[in-house]
Amino acid sequence: MITQDRSNNCFKTSGLKSKYFILVSTLLLFSCTQKKQELSLGSKDISEVITRMTEIMLHDITNPPLGARFFSYACLAGYEIVSENDKKFRSMHGVLNDYPKISKPDSMQSADYRLAALLAVIETAKKMQPSGKLLDAFEKQFVDSCSKAGVDENILNDSKNYALAISKQMLAYAATDGYNKISNLPRYTPLNTEGSWYPTPPGFLAPVEPYFNKVRPFTLDSSTQFKPQAPVIYDPKNGSPYYELTSAVYNEGNNSEQEHKEIASFWDCNPFAMQDEGHLMFGFKKISPGAHWLGIAGIACVNAKKSFDETMEIYTVVSVGLMDANISCWAEKYRSNRIRPETAIRKLINPQWKPLLQTPPFPEYTSGHSVISTTSAILLSHFFGDNFSFRDSVEVSYGLPPRSFKSFHQAANEAAISRFYGGIHYMDAITQGQLEGTEVGEWILKKIK
Repeated sequence: MITQDRSNNCFKTSGLKSKYFILVSTLLLFSCTQKKQELSLGSKDISEVITRMTEIMLHDITNPPLGARFFSYACLAGYEIVSENDKKFRSMHGVLNDYPKISKPDSMQSADYRLAALLAVIETAKKMQPSGKLLDAFEKQFVDSCSKAGVDENILNDSKNYALAISKQMLAYAATDGYNKISNLPRYTPLNTEGSWYPTPPGFLAPVEPYFNKVRPFTLDSSTQFKPQAPVIYDPKNGSPYYELTSAVYNEGNNSEQEHKEIASFWDCNPFAMQDEGHLMFGFKKISPGAHWLGIAGIACVNAKKSFDETMEIYTVVSVGLMDANISCWAEKYRSNRIRPETAIRKLINPQWKPLLQTPPFPEYTSGHSVISTTSAILLSHFFGDNFSFRDSVEVSYGLPPRSFKSFHQAANEAAISRFYGGIHYMDAITQGQLEGTEVGEWILKKIK
């Protein structure tokens, strides 16, 4: 948001000797001097950029772990500028793994650091996201609106150059996290052994990010630091602990209450959703779980009237949490490599059974939504308190009504159990995922705060 002051028309008079007229002219000139235009940027401006990033992720069908990577580095670029200009906030140098000492340019004295921070988020996203160039038009429109409102060109230029300088250093940091090396690894092939994960219909999509455990975490010592206990062992015998877990998912699917269906749909967040229509297959646009939680962070910042700087910190900490939670969770997924309920139920109970939600294309244990939702709730509760009520309207744009929660933990618990209601997770994957997410979230707070 840009505020603009308007000035009155003034005229110059010269050659008059009257002291009275000189005095009056001086007062007129003083009162008519044009005031310096000021930028007034707030939490909504950051949320708008995050929303634009999310839209591009929908366009690119970005998977949840990779989406967390994009969000985290982009937010870190903006936060770094805030920390260089507001002493209440510290740099992540010495806090995050291998985080470099990022230098602030000396030659950009006219820069507005909040504008620079916002532009740094955009510039980093433009370079990291496959279709990041789609942000060009948004960025140009935003800068043009500043110019038309009377913001000095030197401020705009220096802010843009400041953003580019920090973004360049952040991109160099991102390039060392190991993600780019994953593409050189052998293509992952499902084991196709009894009890192991195998692609499910209707898309039979390839496994998502099987090597994400090799990416450098931000705060964790390693991807196995908070390794959950082993899942219930696959045993197809009727009456075995595993069979009981499978039957519970099957029975829930057959007798699901309407409220359970609504909860499952609200927290679906599956970017890979597809549907068969005769000989055609359609894809549905849905945001990732991480994007949903960043949307909740934005709602909370607006409701609590957080400043621009505070909001930038909150987005950054939550996105860092999303990254580390995904790394921890994905490491376990491909370590335990457990079969999905849909595959097991069709084999053991009912060959025609379908879950309420579409099964995502990666192993079952632990539940990703349970891990990242719990981590996010812990981080947001740190900033807003344990009893912060909010109305979650993130999914309204995708045709779902808002839901109200009395706390972030209540929302996280609902997100976790939604995977059982939707028929895509066993209960132990949910409960152990919540424990894993708790450990990750508490560790991040310890490291950052």
